[in-house]
Amino acid sequence: MRIFLIILGSISLVLGVVGIFLPMLPTTPFLLLSAAVWLKASPSLYEWLLNHRVFGEYIRNFREHRAIPLRVKIISVSMVWLTIGYCIFAVVDEWWWAQALMFLLAVGISWHILSFATLKK
Repeated sequence: MRIFLIILGSISLVLGVVGIFLPMLPTTPFLLLSAAVWLKASPSLYEWLLNHRVFGEYIRNFREHRAIPLRVKIISVSMVWLTIGYCIFAVVDEWWWAQALMFLLAVGISWHILSFATLKK
């Protein structure tokens, strides 16, 4: 079971890193999953993740404050709307129902991001 949890945490970490660059893939939930499974499976990996210069801040901020920094909110929501807006107007311009679903997806993702408190530093 320990090996399985380490592999699961590693896959989750990779998805979290990819999520930094892809607006449709969330970063923080994957990093939190990595932290949770590594806490059980490998305390050394858990400590490495918490002390990582980039990823550690995501996890600590969210676990301690359940909040997202304003800069991250702005970048995330902007990237969602830029990416989905491009898809709506340039990729699926013939199917109105697909455009409507993408618009609703963008609204849902934006609402989810904005529903968290804003971290004040």
